[in-house]
Amino acid sequence: MKRMTNMKQLRFMANIIRQDVVRMLYEAKSGHSAGSIGLADIFTALYFNVLYHNPEKPDWPDRDRLILSNGHVCPVLYSALANAGYFPKEELMTLRKLNSMLQGHPHRGTLPGIENSSGPLGQGLSQAVGMAIVAKAERKRWRVYAMLSDGEHNEGQTWEAAMLAAKYKLGNLTAIIDRNNIQIDGYTEEVLPLEPFADKYRAFGWNVIDVDGHNIKKIIDACSESKAVYERPTVIIAHTIPGKGVPFMENLFEWHGKPPTKEQADEATRDLEAIKKTIDEDEE
Repeated sequence: MKRMTNMKQLRFMANIIRQDVVRMLYEAKSGHSAGSIGLADIFTALYFNVLYHNPEKPDWPDRDRLILSNGHVCPVLYSALANAGYFPKEELMTLRKLNSMLQGHPHRGTLPGIENSSGPLGQGLSQAVGMAIVAKAERKRWRVYAMLSDGEHNEGQTWEAAMLAAKYKLGNLTAIIDRNNIQIDGYTEEVLPLEPFADKYRAFGWNVIDVDGHNIKKIIDACSESKAVYERPTVIIAHTIPGKGVPFMENLFEWHGKPPTKEQADEATRDLEAIKKTIDEDEE
């Protein structure tokens, strides 16, 4: 896929993805708002600049693999895939409906571009490590990216996978953590504290990069930096605001797992349209 390098175009795309997510969740009357909206900048960076992939050939053998561990944020993945050309955008409005390709958690084999079925948290890094081990053993050039939530680090399996990745020196693996500080039961540092988060990954033998998860250029730069590290896996801790761009959602864990009403969806769309105008006025 041809890479998008103009930052204004990338920011426009992130805004489009946010608006898609709002409409999808309203139409579905269920789903996860805060994390999906907060990840729009990261998924824009990945699907429109970082990943080597081909929407016309979803199973292209040399493609990079993106494993979505926190499957509940799949609306942002679905929007990124649709906008990249994997399937018609009209399908987005079928989210969570009976017989839809767009299930409430991704299902491999149902929708082009989905690399793994996900639902139970804590399993995605293990899947990504397995893929990266195979790629390294077979001397493949494709890379593996794993999208993780911060809250799923409550699961011990995640840390087992982190140890295994370090053991095999998986320089072809980049994990990206959505460090938005919320989970369904509350704020992460109140439910089960994760800090010092970066130091824990360093102690497990990983290369660690901290980044503003809403700065698309810095996300792209962090992914480029990870490619230059050959003997260790890299984790990018992306600090995000859940519900970013929709003021009444931002930083509230209550929006982890609920959709907007009609009035709230309309308000969110107005907020995002206002941001779109500021992007258009900005000088790059």
